[in-house]
Amino acid sequence: MKRHILAIACTVAGLIGAGAAYAGPIDSACMKAGRSANPQVCGCIQRVADQTLDRSDQRRAAGFFRDPDQAQEVRMSTSQSDNDFWARYKNFATTAESYCRN
Repeated sequence: MKRHILAIACTVAGLIGAGAAYAGPIDSACMKAGRSANPQVCGCIQRVADQTLDRSDQRRAAGFFRDPDQAQEVRMSTSQSDNDFWARYKNFATTAESYCRN
């Protein structure tokens, strides 16, 4: 019984450690953006991104941390692909704000 409990504990610890070490494009951009970057908040935002955006959209959205003017350009674009992305991005941003607010 003790071996079984120890095996489960090691598995859970490994999963937690693996999750903590993961840094997706949003988390990385958030941490590099400065502005009193908070690892917990940046991690939360990444978890929301993982659930609401595909990897391509995450990489594109990460660019907004480096260049906020990019977001305005996409928002004002007349391209259907930009409009579709913006709808997904708005859903992500609204969800992240709701879940990750301090």
